[in-house]
Amino acid sequence: MLLRLENAAVPGRLQPVSGTMQAGQRVHLVGPNGAGKSTLLSALAGLEPFTGRATLLNTALASWTGPALASVRSWLPQQQLPPGQMPVYHYLRLHLSSSASPDDARLATILSRLQLDDKLARPLTQLSGGEWQRVRLGAVMMQIDPQINARGQLLILDEPMTALDVAQQKAVDDLINELCAAGVCVVASSHDLNHSLWYASQVWLLHQGQVVLQGEPADVLRPEQLSPLYGIPFRQLVLEGRPLLTVLP
Repeated sequence: MLLRLENAAVPGRLQPVSGTMQAGQRVHLVGPNGAGKSTLLSALAGLEPFTGRATLLNTALASWTGPALASVRSWLPQQQLPPGQMPVYHYLRLHLSSSASPDDARLATILSRLQLDDKLARPLTQLSGGEWQRVRLGAVMMQIDPQINARGQLLILDEPMTALDVAQQKAVDDLINELCAAGVCVVASSHDLNHSLWYASQVWLLHQGQVVLQGEPADVLRPEQLSPLYGIPFRQLVLEGRPLLTVLP
């Protein structure tokens, strides 16, 4: 078991939650704004004090040192300002272990897929919002990609698709799927319910600081379960053989 929660809670923000996450899973946290998704992700990343118990690789999360945790887990916060005028390549290099090679073929693949290979010398402050988001994603993926860092196990992403166009979202999805296939557990928050329905292996549905449902996407993301939480009527259709959630007018 990669990650286990036992009555983990953040007083006033997240009610006690228990559950497990396994290697290779893609877990999506969904729910209305203010449901507690970011709080739970921050707790999973080891950055938010909580009550209860959480273990990562059978070791209490609270007992991990910062460097040890960074060697197995990477974290993308929802918002982050560029740290000054440093060039893109410098920022990316800060996320690599000392054993990683800048010429590694996997590094080149990630850079190319995220369309960053021609932006390495550009200062971070001269990037657009979408470019900065792709740089941040590339950095945290490189940090735990098993082909670059053999210890990489867990990738935590808070709204990773923000500011990305459709093609860029597809590139990120493909890279996430490759990480999962290599055994990395990817935990991400999302507001796109259909995306979670199609791509996640597990969905945790949150509302008012409580995880109300956990399970397979098709079991959790059902109109009768979503409508009361969002306060709008949902309907599920089937389009070209796969389910599609829509909102009734």
